[in-house]
Amino acid sequence: MAEFSAAQAVAAGTDFAELRVSDAGLLWNELRPADGACRLWLWRDEQAHCLTPDGFSVRSRVYEYGGGSFCVGTGEVLFVNEADQQIYRQPLQGGAPQRVSQDTNSRYGDLHWHAAVLLAVEEHHAAQVVHRLVAFVDGQRQVLAEGADFYAAPTLSGDAQRLAWIEWSRPAQPWSQTRLMSARRGADGRWQTPRCVAGADRPQALQQPRFDAAGRLCCLSDLNGFWQPWGECAERWQALPALAADHAAAPWQLGACTWLPLADEGFVATWFEDGFGHLGVQREGHTAQRFASAYSRFRSLALDQQHLYAIAASPSQLPCVLRIRRTDGALRVLAGGGSPLPTEHISLPQPLTYPSGGAIAHGFFYPPHRGRGPAPLVVFVHGGPTSACYPVLDPRIQFWTQRGFAVADLNYRGSTGYGRTYRQALHLRWGECDVEDACAAVAYLAERGMIDPDQAFIRGGSSGGYTTLCALAFSKVFRGGASWYGVSDPLALGRVTHKFEGDYLNWLIGDPHADVERYRQRTPLLHASHIEVPVIFFQGELDAVVVPQQTRSMLDALRANGIDAQGHFYPQERHGLRQAANLAHALGAEWRFYCQILAELP
Repeated sequence: MAEFSAAQAVAAGTDFAELRVSDAGLLWNELRPADGACRLWLWRDEQAHCLTPDGFSVRSRVYEYGGGSFCVGTGEVLFVNEADQQIYRQPLQGGAPQRVSQDTNSRYGDLHWHAAVLLAVEEHHAAQVVHRLVAFVDGQRQVLAEGADFYAAPTLSGDAQRLAWIEWSRPAQPWSQTRLMSARRGADGRWQTPRCVAGADRPQALQQPRFDAAGRLCCLSDLNGFWQPWGECAERWQALPALAADHAAAPWQLGACTWLPLADEGFVATWFEDGFGHLGVQREGHTAQRFASAYSRFRSLALDQQHLYAIAASPSQLPCVLRIRRTDGALRVLAGGGSPLPTEHISLPQPLTYPSGGAIAHGFFYPPHRGRGPAPLVVFVHGGPTSACYPVLDPRIQFWTQRGFAVADLNYRGSTGYGRTYRQALHLRWGECDVEDACAAVAYLAERGMIDPDQAFIRGGSSGGYTTLCALAFSKVFRGGASWYGVSDPLALGRVTHKFEGDYLNWLIGDPHADVERYRQRTPLLHASHIEVPVIFFQGELDAVVVPQQTRSMLDALRANGIDAQGHFYPQERHGLRQAANLAHALGAEWRFYCQILAELP
């Protein structure tokens, strides 16, 4: 077999998001790396049809990370256009999109349609960034809620008489402390004063509110240690029967759907066990009925009378739109899936649980496809940092294993999927326990003869780039590393970052004024002289999260110390490279960079 190239690895990165069921069929959003555009597809008459015309891309940028970019109305789809962040409507039978919103200073996301009402989160940019919950009725905009710092997940009850949403106030993050709010419609048709259903008296992170068939308001809460379904019961808020596991990941993006109440009691959900995703139905007094056991991650659940739908992926299959018959669990892949490699060439994830810093850390180990004896290692550090990696086929991991490298994909302490306590472990310890876990993974694998500790590298994007730079500055474990749009100066990041993450650093490190010394101790740029190994950087010039000057400052500091530091800047990229040519270039450049380092080892 010919070598698996960087271009092939990137081309295999087609992904899906946000399934929606309608009378006309199933819709989904599809991202293809070839042009970086997101397009809506409709599954109808047993085949898929692309709805999005040239010149449009369906993507929200609310909170910078977007989500909830479309919903289905009556005979039409309503979506956020990436270029202008305005809402458009388009007939499901085809036709040109027509603009709905008229405020060019606002962005929209988390769209929800019910009973001829379009709900949305609005992000207005003026002297300050202001968020509101709004509705569009007959094309007219109405403000439903304002005053909180952030809003998410607006939804209406089946009879349209109750409105629910999530909100939170600074300095909280959506995975640390939020409130579930609800308002009832009065006899005059106006919404009455909202009340807080959960989150006012007992701090908890709530997400994904739903009304069940009986009109009861339910929501995921981590009050008992995991994100599990809770619901109203005789004016009380109580846990529903559920497995002791996270039923969702951190809500970095809007519009997530990882659980849905069923009309006949119980709910369908996905949950995590040892980092692996599971899908099934949970009912009181019954063992969970599981579906699609060959898959290990599920997102964007949707239901109709006969089928359950999900975006799913497995250790040997790329993301796909999966249809599951509810009566017997029979599967059909509607889009995506497959593999760019023969099954026998795929390196499968092995659960990795190891001691670190007096605690336990998690991740997945991918052995090299070829080669004997201890292998060179690349440690992958995910972004967030309150996020996670998943045991699914990632062509970019396979790019490395095909070339004789082992990969350790880490869910360091602070990652999601292992409960609230594990997720909160990063509080005030960013740059410490994540670095400890990266270094401990190398030692653990080396002790078992699985890797060569003298040939270990570390790479990460965004906050993962920060962990990478900290590991290179504050340890001598790695021979080199790669920072993909990574943070090198947390204080500088705090001065220019967007509202959504405006207080995140206070939670991760501390108050910038009261804890100045702690920041100094954990700022890679101030300790660039401690980095004695080569580093390569990749950066988008339009990045509003980690601005390009951060990367240039780190490059200059390393070069001033005589360190081999390379920088690659991409003019049309934002936070996270999306264009196929740029992704392929960066991946190939990183591999050649490590090969050069290995060739120079004594």
